[in-house]
Amino acid sequence: MKAIVTVMLKNGVLDPQGKAIGQALATLGFAGVGEVRVGKRIELDLAETDPAKAREAAEAMARALLANLVIESFSVEIV
Repeated sequence: MKAIVTVMLKNGVLDPQGKAIGQALATLGFAGVGEVRVGKRIELDLAETDPAKAREAAEAMARALLANLVIESFSVEIV
């Protein structure tokens, strides 16, 4: 079973990489782009076959290692 963990900076946390990308897009002529936020997507191939247990395991992994809960939030999708 595959779990997709998406980690993003929490609202209010400065995102210098997102700001740089936003400025570069404007320089390249892409008008109308508002705030840009950068995150990460982590795909986990889990041996677990029960979707609820797979979600629980992926969430535990995110809390323990994949996300810095002080400045980041995460979501888990089971596919």
